[in-house]
Amino acid sequence: MWNVIGHSWTVDFLKQSLANGRLAHAYLLLGPPQIGKRTLALELAKALNCLAKEEERPCGECWACRKIAHATHPDVRVVEPEGGSLKIDQIRQLQREVALTPHEGRYRVAILTDFDRATTEASNCLLKTLEEPPSQVVLCLTTPDMSPLLPTIVSRCQLLYLRPLSLEAVESALMDRWRVERERAVLLARLSGGRLGWAVEAHQQPAILEHRTGCLDSLVQLLNEPRVPRFAYAEKISQAPDMAPEILEMWLSWWRDLLLVHEGHSGGITNLDRSEELTMYAAQYSLDRIYSALQAIRTAQQQLESNANLRLAWEVLLLSLPLPGVRSEMVG
Repeated sequence: MWNVIGHSWTVDFLKQSLANGRLAHAYLLLGPPQIGKRTLALELAKALNCLAKEEERPCGECWACRKIAHATHPDVRVVEPEGGSLKIDQIRQLQREVALTPHEGRYRVAILTDFDRATTEASNCLLKTLEEPPSQVVLCLTTPDMSPLLPTIVSRCQLLYLRPLSLEAVESALMDRWRVERERAVLLARLSGGRLGWAVEAHQQPAILEHRTGCLDSLVQLLNEPRVPRFAYAEKISQAPDMAPEILEMWLSWWRDLLLVHEGHSGGITNLDRSEELTMYAAQYSLDRIYSALQAIRTAQQQLESNANLRLAWEVLLLSLPLPGVRSEMVG
């Protein structure tokens, strides 16, 4: 039984391919981060090498399935980016391994995660394997974004799109499998946007939600501060460029929620634990002011993606957000 929550269409497709003997030599699993791409690839590896009867694969209990689950199977290899990128030396080493016949299983399976971070040299090197794939070898590439990949890489893979799960499915999985209490499961599901992997990690690592709380607290505090403290925050946060995308996305979610509350749709907000705060601020800002703040954050995101000056981008954004002394003029 495939140990995959959701993605039923993709699982059924792979089951049918295996049953009909139409296995592709390479798959490209495409979907948002922490949505289950790696999990699905590992389940495929189990199905290919499981020792149970064909109709029972993957059983999850035989020694082959257990070895794959514990990353000790000699024929299943997971290759991850090192130092921020997937390098040509990693691909060359992988090619030497897949050229050998399977040691214990029926197939050698290589899972290359975050292939959008592969260097051009690594991508071109992998093309040789994709063009002339060894028998009994299956490659699984994962990526959140297909655009950085070489078209020749994409064209030689079977594409499998993984979409976010329903919030109800995430809630149920958290409560049933990870024994999360209902109120917390509902919040994690909303924050995850349907990415079960993120929800599970946030449940198991409290620091993730603590970091989120700190980011939103900073936003609310800045809304009550004049210009000088905002410039100080811009200077401070510009020293941590890796944090910018995550912070901006959290701020964007807060302002989206504010828009929903302002328009009477509070049932659809993401930040459920801040509903009282959102109700208070929704009464203070006009619809135009909320739209303006949303646009300012989106503009900052675009600027940072274009490698704009980080400090300047933060300063412009923070000056675009409403100041405490002019709120009453914005209500309407």
